[in-house]
Amino acid sequence: ENRSVPDKTAKCVLAALNDIANKMPFPILGVDSDNGSEFINVDLLRWCTRRQITFTRARPANKNDGCHVEQKNWAVVRTVVGYHRYDTATELLLLNKIWQLQSKLTNYFYPQQKLISKIRHGAKVSKKHDKAATPFHRAINHPNTTVERIVALTRTYSLINPAATQRQIQALTAQLLTLTTSKAGPTAK
Repeated sequence: ENRSVPDKTAKCVLAALNDIANKMPFPILGVDSDNGSEFINVDLLRWCTRRQITFTRARPANKNDGCHVEQKNWAVVRTVVGYHRYDTATELLLLNKIWQLQSKLTNYFYPQQKLISKIRHGAKVSKKHDKAATPFHRAINHPNTTVERIVALTRTYSLINPAATQRQIQALTAQLLTLTTSKAGPTAK
């Protein structure tokens, strides 16, 4: 799940996390953050403790600790909205509309493979992955998922038109690009 926030204050980050937690089809078990001040603070620790959520962070100076998140930043964020700086309230609203739509595609229609094992033989590393499945299918096939939750997820799935959703995302990203490129750039002295 992605959310864009106007700034890195605990208030904004916690509001985004509350929104995500309320929309998740299952309870959040853990928060794994990087070392930014927007995550490493008393407010987020208190939020996790109150909800009995495990809170971990990356080790300082170990870039690869957050490799899965960084990979999703490229695969989901950068391929959809690019690398522009989005810093106005209108752009923030558009970004969050895009994330709501993109979440439907990512969670219901984009299959992912999970790494099962990794075996090293000298310099060669052999990786074994499971069968590709969407997060939706993983959730409904999980033994702890209730029948009510399966019915609700299946209902949501049946109401999504992936082609129409993709067209909506493209229209919003075009609008976002127009907004960000029409802003006045730096002035020359």
